[in-house]
Amino acid sequence: VVLIHFFFLSLYPYIKEKLNWKTYFKRLILKVTMIKKLYLPLVALMVLALSSCGKMGELSSDYFTTNPEVLEAVAGKVPVTINGKFPEKYMKKNATVEVTPVIRWNGGEAKGQPAMFQGEKVEGNGQTISYKVGGNYTMKANFDYVPEMANSELYLDFKITKGSKTYTIPSVKIADGVIATSELPTAASSNASYAEDAYQRIIKQAQEANIMFLIQQANLRNSQLKSDEMKEFHKKVAEVNADTKNFKLNNIEVSAYASPDGGVKLNTGLAENREKNAEKYLNKQLKKAKIEANVDAKYTAQDWEGFQELVAKSNLQDKDLILRVLSMYQDPEQRENEIKNISSVYKTLADEILPQLRRARLTANYDIIGRSDEEINEAFDTDAKVLSVEELLYAATLTNDKARQNAIFTKTTQLFPNDFRAYNNLGEMAFAAGDMAKAESFFKQAAAKNANAPEVNANLGLVELVKNNVAAAETFLGKATGANAANEALGNLYIKQGQYQRAVNAFGDAKTNSAAQAQILAKDYNKAKATLQAIQDKDAMTDYLMAIVGARTNNESLVKSSIKSAIAKDASLATKAANDREFAKFASALK
Repeated sequence: VVLIHFFFLSLYPYIKEKLNWKTYFKRLILKVTMIKKLYLPLVALMVLALSSCGKMGELSSDYFTTNPEVLEAVAGKVPVTINGKFPEKYMKKNATVEVTPVIRWNGGEAKGQPAMFQGEKVEGNGQTISYKVGGNYTMKANFDYVPEMANSELYLDFKITKGSKTYTIPSVKIADGVIATSELPTAASSNASYAEDAYQRIIKQAQEANIMFLIQQANLRNSQLKSDEMKEFHKKVAEVNADTKNFKLNNIEVSAYASPDGGVKLNTGLAENREKNAEKYLNKQLKKAKIEANVDAKYTAQDWEGFQELVAKSNLQDKDLILRVLSMYQDPEQRENEIKNISSVYKTLADEILPQLRRARLTANYDIIGRSDEEINEAFDTDAKVLSVEELLYAATLTNDKARQNAIFTKTTQLFPNDFRAYNNLGEMAFAAGDMAKAESFFKQAAAKNANAPEVNANLGLVELVKNNVAAAETFLGKATGANAANEALGNLYIKQGQYQRAVNAFGDAKTNSAAQAQILAKDYNKAKATLQAIQDKDAMTDYLMAIVGARTNNESLVKSSIKSAIAKDASLATKAANDREFAKFASALK
């Protein structure tokens, strides 16, 4: 501007004097040279002054990258790492810049923690950026996820301060967001834990009686044959033999023994004779009672095993020493000699332990036969009070009719109100039907009967996950070990915590929406697709997850067909899909 101004000022006198053009250009060149020498330094100073006091301008989005490129919800948060750059000759030496990451959506926004940057002449705690060369920086942000973020964008806001003046420059969009596949509500479609019955139609039982012998004798004494123990034995054998509907007598064992004291030869003879006499007596009694049974007889010459068991259970002063001898020596005679050498205890052994080993044990092995499936069903229909709690709970497994199962569990709570299992299973049915309030009510009733039951804790944890109460769920699931669906509940917990591979491992081979969701988040798309295809009762969320698999594997036809199927089952998913960043590349295909 200055040069042009002086150019025209110099032009006027030459025209006025009507000089020829050669003279005019000579004088003009001289004049311009003088202007250059006199005014260019002044112009440079003016430009420098204007530039030093000017505002810092807008920054290009090219100066910023984010990781991830598209924001994603993880464990209820939206984490992002921002890499930025101040270009050369941008950061004024006496300026500070406050940079604030902000997620904005229609009608709202969420701000992250701001970061401070400062010029070279500023004394402060911010990162110093060189004016001449600029500088790179990294900042992290972590936003609380809200559903409205599904259709949002990440911006950086800038507030610049120079001296007493503060101003802003235009915000810069640096990323899209937020992919929220981890927040999809799949926990409700998981399997709750079922409390199983302990019904056994055939229960093995045994009735025992011991015939005791005097030292070095094998004859049967009347006092032993008429003992209360022997009377109960014969009574039970007769009862089992008579009631073939409810019992089955398998066999009767005769096991005769001699105590370890004395020589092997002597003890072998004693044990053998005790076996023969006991077996002869038993066969006589069975024949008299007209009972047919297999009798299996055997003898043990020196009952070291029984000796060790009795010593271990005793209060003998030197029992540890005796047990150590038994472990050190295997030869019977050496064992006996070493134990006899412990003089302080041998008399007690002879008086209290050894006499208990001089015996013949009779064992009647039989089965208790319970009601058949048909009999249990008939009993429930006619008079449920005759059934045990185990039979009632078992009855519910004999039908696929949900109404009948519900009726069986309800009757069980009436007849056995202190057993938690029927309440739990009513809750499991309500959960499977999608009635969360009813399910939670039954689970809490079950907890009132048994707060430590693994099934109850697994199910209460699952309910808390459906309500997105992760901390409460974790507390319950800490007491769920052993529940048959505990791993599914844990898998859902791990999804909420952002531990995707642990979730995949917890689900194992489960074929549920939650299992597929974990596999998608762990980027195992082939496995997720196979899981979704194997789900028996496919719902709208099953199809929606399959569409996500299609989007992540760039399969447009799978996206289109799956979304169409999902919307047919749940029309609200149309809006969700339209705003879901998972399908950003397939927007035209979804119209």
